[in-house]
Amino acid sequence: MKRDAASQSMDSELEEAVCKLVWLNFACARGDLDSGAALLAELKVLLTRLPSLPPSFEKTPNAVEELKIARAIYENAVILSLKIKDREAFERNLCQLKEFYINTCGIIAPSPDEYPFLGLNLLRLLAENRIAEFHTELELLPLEALNHPCIKYAVELEQSFMEGAYNQLINAHQAVPHETYVYLMDLLAEAVRDEVAECSVEAYDYLPINVAKKMLKFTSDQELLEYISEEQPEWEIKDCSVHFDMAKPKSHMDLPSFKLIKQALSYARELEHIV
Repeated sequence: MKRDAASQSMDSELEEAVCKLVWLNFACARGDLDSGAALLAELKVLLTRLPSLPPSFEKTPNAVEELKIARAIYENAVILSLKIKDREAFERNLCQLKEFYINTCGIIAPSPDEYPFLGLNLLRLLAENRIAEFHTELELLPLEALNHPCIKYAVELEQSFMEGAYNQLINAHQAVPHETYVYLMDLLAEAVRDEVAECSVEAYDYLPINVAKKMLKFTSDQELLEYISEEQPEWEIKDCSVHFDMAKPKSHMDLPSFKLIKQALSYARELEHIV
């Protein structure tokens, strides 16, 4: 009787998870992100009561269905975190999702969305300039994954990034292979823009506003001015040009501490002559 009661309890929890997952999909589809976040929190609590999930992987009668539902929940969690632009939640949910992709082979059928999500992971690492981790994750993928459009997209972006072909990176924003990639491509575009800005400071003393706007891929002077105000406060606008003098790295001999040291040594030499 106890075993039957436990089995019925697990069945009811599985049914509740299935029902709430449907409502989570519905909430995300209509853009009700607050309801989606609340449902996701409830679903994650439910998952803690399913013994067949990682890391225990107990062989319960409902193990296959439980693993499928849990994987679908984390796939939705990744999408929701992208929609609300929560980078920490995105990374956390993606790491938990990868556990299902890696450790459930042979237990449940592969997810049709596995490679798009693994491509998202590669794009995340690229946007954060974590190139070594990008290659580590890439090496862990099976050979057939490299032919998937989402994986190829991330690999080609990384090649453009390493070659400094920033125009190709910006243009690739228009050819994302999956709608979930848009937010991360925005982050990558910001990273590329910051890289171009840093190189501009090193290479030029100033640039005409229209040239700086073109180099940084802004469509209007106002966008450029807002970027300077928010991200590059040391840049100056003078005579219709962007001046980088204040942003250039100072020689260590110009720093106040070094000036004080030089002054102290000069005093010491004078005292030595007096004595």
